[in-house]
Amino acid sequence: MDLELRTLHPPRYREFDDDFFFELCQANETTKLERDANGNIILVPPTGTETGRYSFELSVEIGFWNRRTNLGYAFDSSTGFKLPNSAVRSPDVAWVTKDRWDALSEQDRQKFAPLCPDFVVEIRSSSDELKALKDKMEEYRDNGCRLGWLIDRIGKQVFIYRQNGSIEIKEGAIVTLSGEDVLPDLTMQVNL
Repeated sequence: MDLELRTLHPPRYREFDDDFFFELCQANETTKLERDANGNIILVPPTGTETGRYSFELSVEIGFWNRRTNLGYAFDSSTGFKLPNSAVRSPDVAWVTKDRWDALSEQDRQKFAPLCPDFVVEIRSSSDELKALKDKMEEYRDNGCRLGWLIDRIGKQVFIYRQNGSIEIKEGAIVTLSGEDVLPDLTMQVNL
């Protein structure tokens, strides 16, 4: 579905501030919403069950790694993060180092944490435009994300976004991914 068709624009005379957006999300808890850096609200449709299953399995692997290493905190796709550019995004999987999370106040943890995750995963579903997801990955990186995986099962590719600006593309039915120095000792094979 075209991203523009899923976007609500704020009135010119009023901006949707952080509190309003958080309350809007809470009042509509069955509707997944994101906010772009311009204050536009984006409706994010639910994924199909196959994408949901795939996302869950990936989350479990990262969760097991995180439990074993105890280096940070992992988050699911329903978690919103307020990026430094003011966008509020909900990656399919996110991870934040322990020291960055522990530095947040309890109040910041209860709403949309004001930070960009150190690691994110976005999984393309049939309703996602690849360009929009690539733009989102660039946004994460521009806001401090150190490593990101964009898994495009439709195109049978994984785009690896690194903090240094590089993008590596891996192709094939089965791809081996590494957490590199961000998630040390994490290696996993993903089926595309």
